[in-house]
Amino acid sequence: MKKIQMVDLRSQYLDIKNEIDKGIQDVIDACAFINGPAVSAFQKDLEQYLGVKHVIPCANGTDALQVSMMALNMKPGDEVITTSFTFIATAEVIALLQLTPVLVDVDPDTFNIDPKAIERAITPKTRAIVPVHLFGQVAPMEEIMEIAKKNNLYVIEDNCQAIGSDYYFSDGSCKKAGTIGHIGCTSFFPSKNLGCYGDGGAIFTNDDELAKQMRVVVNHGMTVRYYHDYVGVNSRLDSIQAAILKVKLARLDEYASKRRTAADFYDEAFKNNTKLKTPVRFSRSNHVFHQYTLVTHDVDRKALIEFLASRDIPAMIYYPVPLHMQKAYLDPRYKPGDFPVTEHLCETVVSLPMHTELDHEQLTHITQSVLEFINR
Repeated sequence: MKKIQMVDLRSQYLDIKNEIDKGIQDVIDACAFINGPAVSAFQKDLEQYLGVKHVIPCANGTDALQVSMMALNMKPGDEVITTSFTFIATAEVIALLQLTPVLVDVDPDTFNIDPKAIERAITPKTRAIVPVHLFGQVAPMEEIMEIAKKNNLYVIEDNCQAIGSDYYFSDGSCKKAGTIGHIGCTSFFPSKNLGCYGDGGAIFTNDDELAKQMRVVVNHGMTVRYYHDYVGVNSRLDSIQAAILKVKLARLDEYASKRRTAADFYDEAFKNNTKLKTPVRFSRSNHVFHQYTLVTHDVDRKALIEFLASRDIPAMIYYPVPLHMQKAYLDPRYKPGDFPVTEHLCETVVSLPMHTELDHEQLTHITQSVLEFINR
């Protein structure tokens, strides 16, 4: 049996090696390493795939979030509502810009931000909402956009884990994740569903003025070369990474299908097991399974992970500590117990290997090993 990994990038690469190698070589031959034709070509392909007017490539997903907030011209002290159950970058950029992160709890089934909690958290200082499409499933965006419109707030989608997912509105219409709010952000970190071979990110919007502003911000605040009208940053997607992403974007839907097939296998193996809660698939979103995350009940999670490791099966905890309990983000407004769903998830979730190259033998070994431990 092939070695099991959380993400098998090498096997995925070998399947597309000729196209990837050619794309990289074309960039080297042209010596157009920054903002070259490969970046423009990928940008256009991604705009077409997402059905969005503007894609602004940048250096990483964290920068995408930061540039978005800079372009909205928010001021120190302005409040931004987001979830406590997410990767640190979501709150990190809020703090770096001297904005005030306002954390709320999540839905116990989908792990995504709770719209009712958003409404309770809004104050006169609130400027924006940052829903996180966690683990590959879109947050309840129709409700979130209604709340934002009612309260004159911006919505910045943290779409770093759900690129390619579709969201279905109550009227039957459909939009791609990241294109519903005023701005969408994504990461192309290698382990993402659409990942490059280094760092990379992008911002999406249908707003012409916001797009113009964000293009200025990512390029040192320049409107004309060497004329800086705004405070900006240096955040660019390099051409080699863009060439890689162009090849992989053409397969993104195929990759999502393979992830769903693996998730279906897990679901079937673990169904009706009272000690394991399989991912709940929100009816409005087609899950793209960036992670396959179980909620355990009456299970020694640490021992489970150690047992799986003894069988050469990796497992991870996303995330062991909620944002409101992270040392760098301790805030007298929040204390343990304030976000019971988030805290429960941090204590009980475990993620199994999830990627495009999982085969039947590997999935069988993983599921049988989990059940052997659970049922002993």
